[in-house]
Amino acid sequence: MGKRWALIAATLVALVVTVSCYDEEGGGDMRVVSGFGGRFMKSPMHIGFITMEPKTLFIPQYLDSSLILFVRRGEGRVGHIYKDELVERRLRMGDIYRIEAGSAFYLINAEEGQRLHIVCSIDTSQSLGFQTLQPFYIAGGMYPSSVLAGFDHLTLATAFNVTEAELGEMLTRQMNGPIVYLSDTHSPSVWSKFLDMEQNKKLAHMRRIVRIREEDLKAEDEQQTWSFRKFLPSIFKRKEGKGSKTGKGPDAYNIYDRKPDFQNNYGWSTALDESDYSPLKHDDIGVYLVNLTAGSMMAPHINPRAIEYGIVLRGAGTIQIVYPNGSLAMNAKVTEGNVFWIPRYFPFCQIASRTGPFEFFGFTTSARNNRPQFLVGANSLLHKLRGPEFAAAFGLSEVRLTEIINAQRESTILPSATVAPPEEAAQVKLHREEVANVMSRFGNEMVMGFD
Repeated sequence: MGKRWALIAATLVALVVTVSCYDEEGGGDMRVVSGFGGRFMKSPMHIGFITMEPKTLFIPQYLDSSLILFVRRGEGRVGHIYKDELVERRLRMGDIYRIEAGSAFYLINAEEGQRLHIVCSIDTSQSLGFQTLQPFYIAGGMYPSSVLAGFDHLTLATAFNVTEAELGEMLTRQMNGPIVYLSDTHSPSVWSKFLDMEQNKKLAHMRRIVRIREEDLKAEDEQQTWSFRKFLPSIFKRKEGKGSKTGKGPDAYNIYDRKPDFQNNYGWSTALDESDYSPLKHDDIGVYLVNLTAGSMMAPHINPRAIEYGIVLRGAGTIQIVYPNGSLAMNAKVTEGNVFWIPRYFPFCQIASRTGPFEFFGFTTSARNNRPQFLVGANSLLHKLRGPEFAAAFGLSEVRLTEIINAQRESTILPSATVAPPEEAAQVKLHREEVANVMSRFGNEMVMGFD
């Protein structure tokens, strides 16, 4: 058992890493923090960070994993195929939006002078397992390559009803990466023209790229263990005889517009489940947002239904996690851009630094109401369990145990504690040195499509 807990402890610490680095040379990047998978515990989710410069496009693609997008900063637009129709939604800070695995999509930052920052969950339950996240670029050229480029050119030219020369022109011009500039000063205006198309023309254009007849690829498919053709039905599934298409799809849900589920003088918390935003039920993922005032803490509690992932949006604080055997598993300081995760059933708490507010956002692996069980505070389990038998379990009299339990009159989010001292430069430096040796665990796999 000792080795088992040591393994889990090393993983919890290793997942507290900074992923806020930025590629200044391109139009943006996507970075991924891999979830932990091992003999004793498996994480079914990764966390992604998308950064896009002003006037850029994340080119049309589909993934082997579903995404739940959260707009951290900026505004943008997302376009994707939903029930055989192209749906576009404008996204603003605080919006939550889902993109299904196998659904072709693109992202646009059309704003002037403002970067777009998106945090997303990556559900791997339907993934191919080739790597952390597998993109299939529908559009592309020399870099990145379109999935169409892998087919025999004569077969593909026949499917498109064009010459091989015309096909070569389509598959070789793009070389600016997965995130391209839309302005003429940075790149050709082909993507600008695409985005200026009417809705039905955009859909027709994206369909045309992937409309490859099954019989045209039959011979080639027999020579491969898996085929692009097998993915086509899930991308652009035809529904003949179903009447007119409305093109309507789910709207985004803005978490900042929602009234907090809990609020007092020391902070507030909000949680979304499938009853609040129905698209969450498809991936069985929940969303939460917590804001703690300086020095306050989210009371020690457990998640009986889900693993919890957290991303620090603002400020600094401390995450404490406890083993089932009652020893401390992790006591890590976290700052803006850090990622942490909490195993299901493990007791934990979050403590804000006394230098300012501590805000963190995250995902859980259950779309149902998680009903966290608090171990301390006016609404804790201890109040429900107290009695002579419970007091005896602590080796205390019932009167003395009641005095101790009743000392804390606040619930859920508790007042400033001495365990949250102001950050000092020496402490921050020490923390950075401690996590430096685990950064290599992620290495190049943190960056998707930009090596």
